[in-house]
Amino acid sequence: MTPRHHRPDEGLGRSRGGLTCKIHLAGEGGCRPMALLLTPGQWGDAPQMVEVLGRIRVPRPLGGRPRTRPDHVSGDKAYSSRRNRRYLRRRHIRHTIPEPKDQRANRRRKGREGGRPTGFEHDHYRRRNEVERTINRLKNSRAVATRYDKRAYVFHGTVTAAAIRLWLRQ
Repeated sequence: MTPRHHRPDEGLGRSRGGLTCKIHLAGEGGCRPMALLLTPGQWGDAPQMVEVLGRIRVPRPLGGRPRTRPDHVSGDKAYSSRRNRRYLRRRHIRHTIPEPKDQRANRRRKGREGGRPTGFEHDHYRRRNEVERTINRLKNSRAVATRYDKRAYVFHGTVTAAAIRLWLRQ
């Protein structure tokens, strides 16, 4: 029996738990989502960070171009990559993303050529769980938690509706 191949517009991918999709999210304090991206389950987290940050648009009260650059970004070890750190430095975005042990060991092994250690602010890192709590609140909506929608664009609309509901509750 041959495995069933899923179309790219379904946004489903193989993961440890079977066919799944991931919700990548940029959120504001207070568990309010600002931008989101859906990917198949087997896709990594780090390559999606630049795309999610690129989707942030905050309108200015007096008009003009919307804000696209957050003041600070916090993430877990899955978002630690040279590419992401370079992108954040180039855009002058402060960030708190811990460095995994293997990356730290590689940097130390290179000696002076490995660069200096990444900065780490413990107080900002504690707030990192707000994204996890936001996703849990989105999953309070049964349609988001179970994902009965076959097509990715329909599921994206379902997640967006749940996100709007979170904003309206505040």
